[in-house]
Amino acid sequence: MPASGGLIIKRFNMEDTKSFFHHNHPKGALKAVLSLLLVTLIVYISVGISNQIKTGRYIGQGVVSRNTITVSGTGEIYAKPDLAITSFTVKTEAKAVEEAIADNTEKMNAIVEAMKGAGIEDKDLKTTDFNIYPRYEYRADYSVEYWPKPEKRVLVGYEVSQSLEVKIRDMVKIGDIIQKAVDAGANQAGELQFTFDDPDGLKNQAREEAIKEAKEKAGLLAKQLGVKLTKITNFSEGGYYPTPMYYDSAMSAKEIGGSESIPQIETGENKITVNISITYEIN
Repeated sequence: MPASGGLIIKRFNMEDTKSFFHHNHPKGALKAVLSLLLVTLIVYISVGISNQIKTGRYIGQGVVSRNTITVSGTGEIYAKPDLAITSFTVKTEAKAVEEAIADNTEKMNAIVEAMKGAGIEDKDLKTTDFNIYPRYEYRADYSVEYWPKPEKRVLVGYEVSQSLEVKIRDMVKIGDIIQKAVDAGANQAGELQFTFDDPDGLKNQAREEAIKEAKEKAGLLAKQLGVKLTKITNFSEGGYYPTPMYYDSAMSAKEIGGSESIPQIETGENKITVNISITYEIN
């Protein structure tokens, strides 16, 4: 029991609350609920009206126009490639798959060693293809009596093919490296592509030329129109279209190897193009 004059606190549970509203103040509870709903509705309507007013500020207003001129420029850079990429393939055939793989592996390993001996680094050697194909022949089936004899497919052996991609950085050694690969066992060479190890520097030079050309156009145009250039509002860039230069080396080992010397391979020049567009605000 609490001390005389103390505060008596009674703990209500959910059932007590329902009973209180039901037996003592049913009308007051209903009014409270209705008042809460009314306040919520007023807030919802007020927010909606505010949003409509903000939206309505822009109705009927056109896009704010700016006086601008747009000019374009093109930059082209010609440079001798400093990287050659080619591939060497070894194809071997044998009746047993183990024999075909062993023969192919021996020759490809010899090619890899020949490339390293020619100064090619490990990072510039990459196996790009390895395949095993069963070889079939169609032969007449003499086990049947009627004529003509039907053909049946007979497994006669296996073909193993493996390709090695080689990046050549010493351009004067291209012909010698091709010869070494053939001597080591390569019986097919892929297309020889001339490109750049790091084209970003050349792209930057081409971009500078394109921007310079565009600025000169903008200055001349502004002078002719009697306006003043203020600030750049838009810039876009495209291009980067280096023209690929290829040397067709996809030929047999007899055509590129043997006792005949490899012809001098000329790399020529590649072109990198950058197109840009600049928009100026004028007044």
